[in-house]
Amino acid sequence: MRLTRLIQSATSNIPKVRRIVGAPPGTMVYTGERVMDEVHVHLTHYNAGTFETSTTLDAIPSESVGEGTVAWYDMRGLHNTELVESLGSKYGMHPLALEDVVDIQQRPKMEGYDEGVLLQLKAFSYFRDKRELHVEQVSVYLAKNTVITFQEDGGDLFASVRKRLKNASGRIRSRPADYLAYALVDNIIDNYFVALDQIEESLDELEASIMQEPKMETKALIHNLKLALLTMRKSSSPLREMIGRFGDSEHQLIGEDTQLFVRDLKDHVIQVTDLVETYRDVTNGLYDLYVSEISFRMNSVMQTLTIVSTIFIPLSFLAGVYGMNFEYIPELRQPNGYFMLWGVMLTIIGLMLWWFRRKRWL
Repeated sequence: MRLTRLIQSATSNIPKVRRIVGAPPGTMVYTGERVMDEVHVHLTHYNAGTFETSTTLDAIPSESVGEGTVAWYDMRGLHNTELVESLGSKYGMHPLALEDVVDIQQRPKMEGYDEGVLLQLKAFSYFRDKRELHVEQVSVYLAKNTVITFQEDGGDLFASVRKRLKNASGRIRSRPADYLAYALVDNIIDNYFVALDQIEESLDELEASIMQEPKMETKALIHNLKLALLTMRKSSSPLREMIGRFGDSEHQLIGEDTQLFVRDLKDHVIQVTDLVETYRDVTNGLYDLYVSEISFRMNSVMQTLTIVSTIFIPLSFLAGVYGMNFEYIPELRQPNGYFMLWGVMLTIIGLMLWWFRRKRWL
């Protein structure tokens, strides 16, 4: 039951899937809630010797590329399904592929079609100050001499890839479109390690704060980290299968040279999966540590209160005896009876403290 509630909490802020009941396969329905004021389409043309880039709003560039040149369309804003369909149809995207692009609830997968290959995965960004994990679905469609990427938000997830293209650094400018698709997927997975590093630092900070002074809000922070790691686990587990299919695919658009790099990428996915599992165990350990620290501090408080109460029990007994309304109490007529009673009380306190320390209760 606890795991069920955790999963429900992890998906509570994810928009519910909205489908048209009875609609034929290939019907495009955007299942997200993020809407951009302006949909951006970034076009990049490059080959070994040239690099050109441009940006348009709510339009599809009409330039055609020649043999040996790669065109990369980067569309940001999936709510504009008409533009998604228009861009996809230009390069022969299958209706089922277009349906998957605008359905942000898709699990990471690879689908091969006659005209191209569709790769879908999640992009993660972790914000330490808010302890929040930002999730965005990214689709990479590979066609002949063309790569099309679809992003939910307006942020540039592929800034490092653009920089490599612009500076002609590495192999990317001299290789075909399938290598660009690999580089884009590799860039997203590299950001997994960045997010996990941020989560690790948050775990270290939480551990230090728990050991110093556990607070009530610490429990909520641990819970948020649990949800973030659960979300990453749900996305990283099927990612291994997707990368395996990508690396072993016999599709005509994926060359053997690129497949060698993709197979190496599979090791990175395994590392991500292992790190997610490790940090989940650490998070569970932090929760146990938090509960232990709270219990220890509570026991310390109760121990102190118990000792104080135990010390005052015999003193209350003596005060009660001499506070009774009997006419004949011999000690009441002693000239030094008051001071004798204080001496007895202080002696009892000293003996009890000595006994508690000997028993290591103090």
